[in-house]
Amino acid sequence: MTSQTTARFDPADPQLVVQGTGARPASATLTGRRAHVAGRITGGGKTWTARFPLRAARWGGPELPLPAGEYSLRIDGVELDAQLPLRLLPGLRVELRGDTLVVGPPIDPIYDGAEAQAALERRYVDHTAPLENAVFFESFYGRGAGCNPLAIDRELARTAPGVIRYWSVVDLSVRVPEGAIAVVEGSPEWWRARSVARLLVVNDWLRRRYSRRKGQTVLQTWHGTPLKRLALHRPGFDPRRAGAVVRESLRWDVLLAQNPYAARILRKAYAFLGRPLWVEGYPRNDVLTTGDVAAVRAELGISPGERVLLYAPTWRDDRQEIVDFLDPVALASESGSVVLVRGHSRTLLPGHDLEGARVIDVTGYPDTAPLLLAADALITDYSSVMFDFGVTGKPMYFLVPDIEHYRGQLRGFYFDLTAHAPGPVVRTQDELVAALAADPAAHAERYVAWTARFNARDDGRAAERVVARILDRGFVKATGR
Repeated sequence: MTSQTTARFDPADPQLVVQGTGARPASATLTGRRAHVAGRITGGGKTWTARFPLRAARWGGPELPLPAGEYSLRIDGVELDAQLPLRLLPGLRVELRGDTLVVGPPIDPIYDGAEAQAALERRYVDHTAPLENAVFFESFYGRGAGCNPLAIDRELARTAPGVIRYWSVVDLSVRVPEGAIAVVEGSPEWWRARSVARLLVVNDWLRRRYSRRKGQTVLQTWHGTPLKRLALHRPGFDPRRAGAVVRESLRWDVLLAQNPYAARILRKAYAFLGRPLWVEGYPRNDVLTTGDVAAVRAELGISPGERVLLYAPTWRDDRQEIVDFLDPVALASESGSVVLVRGHSRTLLPGHDLEGARVIDVTGYPDTAPLLLAADALITDYSSVMFDFGVTGKPMYFLVPDIEHYRGQLRGFYFDLTAHAPGPVVRTQDELVAALAADPAAHAERYVAWTARFNARDDGRAAERVVARILDRGFVKATGR
């Protein structure tokens, strides 16, 4: 098919509009790593038009701008060579390079680059603006709005609705909680929010040379009880890494731990000395005792009565994308289950959604805890989800084909997983399938010991206790702005 095409951005929706001559194409798509958009084709005969919305809804949520990244533009039978310069549209930044649409966060190009960011930093480090009765939340560097910060946000919104809540996000495809204000990392609004909030609640390192103001408090919730060695405990001594760890931990005023075991490790691994460490269970796990399983499954499109397996491996220091030790399509077929695949937050941006019959890639799902609630069983390796899933009482399986390499070279462990795991430890997918068919009661005694050690405070009220501490200590005020 030969077609003359033109393209333009329509800011009203916003959308990409491609027009051509000749027969009407059969299909039109925009395909990215974590999002897919079908074009709406109208016309035919002499001319046709394909409209691509630059917003999408996922997991039952609202329509939001597409995630940042490159999207392959395909119109059946048409060769595309249109070029559209970079343009700011509502909620995103776009540029068309032939058959590739480049989507970015909605930040004016004048703020791109190290020099412009340094100027913004200097502006807000001056600390001239008064502090606000506000909280600045960040989860996994803004790639999502979940984990412990999300649970604390929800409880704070319930008990202290007068508090302003800012959420740091990489772009506006990240769904933030109702009533919260999304601030895109690197924007003037982001720099300002981080400077004026009385309390910062984060679950990972603060970046971009955070400078604490007098009257500000940083609550570091962290993001899991550790099996793998962290920070100062990682294999091999690196003076620069050690210096970075100490500098980072000095920014934290309060550290949250799920249990006494984690508290001991985190205090030593981060040299967190002489400052409060709260052992209150994990707020993110409250939903595991109070949540609605049926609602989460319906959101994921899973029929009632289906057996659901969640595969959630951790990331690897020596690769960017999710490990390929498991074939989810084959597992779904062999086990007669729906398989959810949840990559670590560090594999979200470089990776891409897996597809297949009875397989749902939930790496981009807003939060992990509801997925644990929806699953009938967990398959993991060295991820801290093993310490959360114990709250459910449901079976766990450990697929660890690289355990010697991971334990001996990449990270190392704080305890012998094989000796204490509350479920089968297997090396191959065949062994996993066999274990899934066996009676999980064989590991009941270990399971009881596991939950007694790691989940004693995960009673559904952790967020309530943490927020009560926040308000009692005056980090923010319950009323007034």
